Amino acid sequence: MHRVAVLLLPPVVGFDAAIAPLLFGEAADDDGQPLYDVVVCGLDTDPVATIHGFGMVPAAGPEALATADTVVVPGTKFPSARDDGVLTPAARAAFDSIRPGTRMVSICTGAFVLAAAGLLDGRRATTHWKYAPELRGMFPRVAVDENVLFVDDGDVLTSAGLAAGIDLCLHVIRSDHGAQVANAVARHCVVPPWREGGQAQFIDRHLPVQDDATTASTRAWALANLGEDLTVERLARHAHMSPRTFNRRFREETGQAPGAWIRNRRVDHARELLESGDLTVDEVARLAGLGTGGNLRHQLRRGLGMSPSSYRKVFQGA
Repeated sequence: MHRVAVLLLPPVVGFDAAIAPLLFGEAADDDGQPLYDVVVCGLDTDPVATIHGFGMVPAAGPEALATADTVVVPGTKFPSARDDGVLTPAARAAFDSIRPGTRMVSICTGAFVLAAAGLLDGRRATTHWKYAPELRGMFPRVAVDENVLFVDDGDVLTSAGLAAGIDLCLHVIRSDHGAQVANAVARHCVVPPWREGGQAQFIDRHLPVQDDATTASTRAWALANLGEDLTVERLARHAHMSPRTFNRRFREETGQAPGAWIRNRRVDHARELLESGDLTVDEVARLAGLGTGGNLRHQLRRGLGMSPSSYRKVFQGA
């Protein structure tokens, strides 16, 4: 079983620290058997202070890191990493015990710890938008992108602040075991299985709001009707807006143009259909609103680098 170690470094962000144990702990196969063995550890087994006035007691010490397949570092104000950009001797020894090839994940300001360990040098990474300038200034070799919810750079993944850790953990589960497992975890946690857009929509922006109109209900309607012809004009009519106003409002709310958003949601639906059944490629394309099997093949190769049949084999085999 894939082992996930969640490393608490004081003072830890309590919300961040709870994300990985909950989400990975809920992931199960069709028979209800857990897919991950999750352990919460510290530099010792003493209670770890949080930034909000309570403590968390790790179940294990740093020895748990040596047997982990994935290590998650939640957000923290760990002074040596946040203030000086280095690790303490104890933290350095803990990181040195991690096996080569172990997947490393940070949530929020946990990115400072990965950067202090030298794991983000030459890589693209993210953190909470508020602390991105600080991360960029302290670690100039890291390509910081504060406009995304998370960055998947293969064996090192970083997320933006707080709830973006949920997005990243769901992405990891989806990558490991497919959309059905990730969607079941999201449903249990009463959160969306994915969120469109990026951190830019949450950064302080003093934009005038002229009315209470939103595209949310139209997006929900579009998700239920992906197989139909969803032009901007038709979406705008559903939202009772002009196409120009709808386009602007949609971009403000999602960070994407309507056409790109619809295409991505159709590809997501096609992936779920490929994972969960034995429909032909043409039928999957039709139901997902992608038209032809050729278009589905094009979209999957462009986004994932594999054909529909290869994608189906990977996830149905897993």
